[in-house]
Amino acid sequence: MQLDTVIFDIDGLLVDSEPLWNDAAAEVFKLYGVNLTEEQYKSTTGLRTKEFVQWWFNYFNIGDTELKVVEKKIVELVLQKIESTGKVMPGVAYIFDFFHKRNFKIGLATSSPPELIELVVKMTGIGPYIQAAASAEDLPYGKPHPQVYLNCANMLGSHPTHCLCFEDSFNGLVAAKAARMKCVIVPHVTQQKDERFGAADLKISSLQNFGELHLNLVS
Repeated sequence: MQLDTVIFDIDGLLVDSEPLWNDAAAEVFKLYGVNLTEEQYKSTTGLRTKEFVQWWFNYFNIGDTELKVVEKKIVELVLQKIESTGKVMPGVAYIFDFFHKRNFKIGLATSSPPELIELVVKMTGIGPYIQAAASAEDLPYGKPHPQVYLNCANMLGSHPTHCLCFEDSFNGLVAAKAARMKCVIVPHVTQQKDERFGAADLKISSLQNFGELHLNLVS
């Protein structure tokens, strides 16, 4: 199979934003008497903000009258945090240049809102490489549903089986595989031993570790 397209997730993969999402959620949730453990946060990593909020509000029997308000508060707060303290992950410039030199079509597929895509593209300087960016914010279903990946492939004019995805979360991995795409997983250092990542075509510790040998392995 000839791979000619690469699609990247954003949160936790291109920028170290997952802790900032957790911080923002913790600040807002505290107003409603909710305190999540680290394991609880991990279990919903990769979901859209509205699904994340709905899941935990249902779990704690808070009701749904404030869902949209809470979602908006969290997104606004996390955008502020990423812009002020967010860090670009190691290897981002390298990996985009790697695929650009090999004439791959390059896209982004994220559960996050378009505002975050714009912010991260600006922070990382990857704008010249990006040919399509898809957000699952307004789709009927977000990751682990594959639609956002299928949409991105369609925007790029690529067949799903010709696409390679880079992800950091299990929900993202499931979405990529459900779209019939190859997937390289780059887990957060705290989740390196998660056995569920065995479902990926390849697991690496950092984007900067990916090379020609790895591309041949997944092709």
